[in-house]
Amino acid sequence: MNAPLLEARGLRVRYGKIEAVHGVDLRVERGSIVTVIGPNGAGKTTLLGALIGLLPCDGSVHHDGRDLHGVAVHARVAAGMCLVPERRELFGELSVEDNLRLGAFVRVRRGERGAADDLHEVYARFPRLAERRRQLAATLSGGERQMLALGRALMAKPSLLLLDEPSLGLAPRIVREILHIVADLRRAGTAILLVEQNARAALQIADRGYVLELGEIVLEGPASELAGHPRVVASYLGARQAA
Repeated sequence: MNAPLLEARGLRVRYGKIEAVHGVDLRVERGSIVTVIGPNGAGKTTLLGALIGLLPCDGSVHHDGRDLHGVAVHARVAAGMCLVPERRELFGELSVEDNLRLGAFVRVRRGERGAADDLHEVYARFPRLAERRRQLAATLSGGERQMLALGRALMAKPSLLLLDEPSLGLAPRIVREILHIVADLRRAGTAILLVEQNARAALQIADRGYVLELGEIVLEGPASELAGHPRVVASYLGARQAA
């Protein structure tokens, strides 16, 4: 059996004396979408921060067979991991195109070629970004900013994308568009770890899911099975989310 692209075992994250993530085990297979759903304050963003190296943690994290203990964030990005944070973290005073080019900075610095071709691929995937390539990032709509954050991450040519609440604050039509793009990235071979409060939408596109509550994994399994689990239906798939 092939090793997973990402595997965390016994992951624990503390803020001072408070433990926010308690012994999480998690796997992301190559070319798959795995979603982590749960309420506000469950520890989902903290989990992503630990996986990308922004937060110290106990336990082990392996990416593509490599133990990431002591590996800096920039080295994880260079190895193929990329985080799209909840707040997008764009450079608002720079143009759309400059933001995209910055996504390939690590690759260009180590002498890789092809960034110009990749830019054309991003524009083909996100036509609205092509239309707004000279526009300042700060002037984009919420959906366009999320597209730019995704496009910038793709410029790094990641094998694994960590997405933190990509649907947050977006209109339902834009959410569907963004998640369709995420599903299309999986078909292109990029593995995705998707953290989402919109459980219904996340489980529809994911292969596997985890339910995180109060820092602990309380359920896991194929996304299609989780979508029918009584606990998930009662807590996350009620009438309010279905609307």
